[in-house]
Amino acid sequence: MADDKGGLEARALIAAEGGGWSGLLFDNPVIGLSPALTWTCSVPLEPVRGERASLDLDWLPWAAADWRAMAGAEVSCASFAEPAEASVYFRGHHRYDRVAVRVAEQRGDRIRVVASVSGDIDGLGPDEVGVDTWLAFRGFTVQLSDVSSAAAALDRLSAFTVTDGLAEVDDPRGIAFRFQPR
Repeated sequence: MADDKGGLEARALIAAEGGGWSGLLFDNPVIGLSPALTWTCSVPLEPVRGERASLDLDWLPWAAADWRAMAGAEVSCASFAEPAEASVYFRGHHRYDRVAVRVAEQRGDRIRVVASVSGDIDGLGPDEVGVDTWLAFRGFTVQLSDVSSAAAALDRLSAFTVTDGLAEVDDPRGIAFRFQPR
């Protein structure tokens, strides 16, 4: 299962069940980053040679007035972190330059994501990795510099997406406010 560069072949990286998607409302006034709602898709991959592997798609700037209506949302970028980030985790963190992600359909809180990442920056092996998988909604995290209560966090989130039916849940890190469907 190695390509001519000594890394993995793309066919070794297959989406597995159990993935999730979530929203992050975040700001960073120190660097001038205004509050923005971005999305993450976490895709577990089948074990490779008995070891865990996964694909994370982060900072996806999908505009969504209602998180329950994501079908058709898409983003693509041609350079790492401009704006999305794609990483395969297998024996380390392997970044990919180009990202194309589309929500092909939605059923309740599950979305079907079709994604392709390419431009192997860190030498994992395959130049392109693709997945077509269903992901379960894991809720929202609100981490804003000027928010100090769950009520304020939910109010700020409502400026970006529908919040009815969401309830606060514990943030195990203790640095943000988290919300999930009731």
